[in-house]
Amino acid sequence: MPSIGPLELAIILLIVLVIFGPKRLPGLGRQLGSGMREFKDSLTGKDKDDDDEHEPAKPVVRQQTIDRTAAEAEVVTGEARPQDQPATRAD
Repeated sequence: MPSIGPLELAIILLIVLVIFGPKRLPGLGRQLGSGMREFKDSLTGKDKDDDDEHEPAKPVVRQQTIDRTAAEAEVVTGEARPQDQPATRAD
């Protein structure tokens, strides 16, 4: 029975590249990898919920976000804003 050599493998990869294009190949690789992982896990009887029970809970770290709208609103234009003008007195 003949085996697949490097030349045949290169031809197959070239055909796949022509059919799907370079933009879709990383997504196809991810899908293939996750499908193989799910298949392997189903054969071994491993479930995603089993992993959560054995691992300790990781603390959730939340980062504070800076409100950039206030900082971006202060653009120096050389003109005085209406709220910076002195109050006028109506006599």
